[in-house]
Amino acid sequence: MQRLHARYPFLEAAREAVATAAVDLGTVVEREEAVVERARQRVITALEEGTTGEPHRDARIELLSYPVARVLVSLVDERVLVRKYARAEADRAHEQFVDDLESTTELKSVDSSGLDLAELLDEFDLADAVTERADGEYRIAVGTYLPLAEDLWDDEWRLVNRPLTDGEVPLEETELRTLLREAIRSRIEDGLPFDVPDAIADELEAEVEAVREVLADLELTREIDTVVPDLFPPCMKALLDDIQKGEHLPHHSRFAITAFLTSIGMTTDQIVDLYRVNAGFGEEMTRYQTDHIAGETSPTEYSPPSCATMQSYGDCVNKDDLCERIPHPMAYYEQRVDDADEDDLEDWRENEGEADGETASAE
Repeated sequence: MQRLHARYPFLEAAREAVATAAVDLGTVVEREEAVVERARQRVITALEEGTTGEPHRDARIELLSYPVARVLVSLVDERVLVRKYARAEADRAHEQFVDDLESTTELKSVDSSGLDLAELLDEFDLADAVTERADGEYRIAVGTYLPLAEDLWDDEWRLVNRPLTDGEVPLEETELRTLLREAIRSRIEDGLPFDVPDAIADELEAEVEAVREVLADLELTREIDTVVPDLFPPCMKALLDDIQKGEHLPHHSRFAITAFLTSIGMTTDQIVDLYRVNAGFGEEMTRYQTDHIAGETSPTEYSPPSCATMQSYGDCVNKDDLCERIPHPMAYYEQRVDDADEDDLEDWRENEGEADGETASAE
């Protein structure tokens, strides 16, 4: 059973096993160098190679390195690290459970470190949402499909490109496995970063610094602090135009543009000012919703929806050539900012500063 938990440390049973064993992470990081080194490897290899590295031959060390790796990710506290680490862990799990599912029944019967499809579906409360047909095809409820497919980039995952019958989306088994990988990624990412006791943070200071150095070398933590509406993706331009025209936005559209604006560096005050012309504007509610999306009053800083989700809700409009090659509004904007002339960006920043000054004077 420990081998199973070491291979799939994100399982609820694995977490319960660690809790039942009364493992004190403070003692682990202080005294068990092999666990800390494997945790460090998990995180750094996730950054550099998109994998979690070779598993340790000792199942206990492998299992305990997972919660310690999550501690390291939390201490570094960079959103890009959270995303890349969760993706690497999920990809590794996907490789392993695909091997398990493709093993013969005889092999499974003697190998306690494997999982079958039914167990995975139960683990993520998907058994009632997924049905298998006689032809070997699967069906998944559309309400379950959408959040699982949200971050999948290929056009084939967009709801408009898939048949939909009686509220269900048909899937091949390989596609169902991909959605399970996304469920794993979401679980691993959930709750990161979290608060770490000072005593543990002090013990891991050298490991945290090593991870930060890798991040700096890879130049993955560049923050976008330039707000240039001319460079917005078409979908966000359209939503911004609707706001400025005073049109009422449905909830999903309002969430999308607000999450996008917070992600590119706009403050709550600036976003609230944008909504003032909107019909039915309420400052208290608008400020509350914006702070929640920005992570100021919630444990999560929400990212704007992917292109696939924008399309499924009808918010994907006026697509241009770049849209055809980009899977996410943030990736679109990052590309446009990267391609822009630095002098032009500086002019935009200066103009933005002057506009803010005029607003302040008027007030």
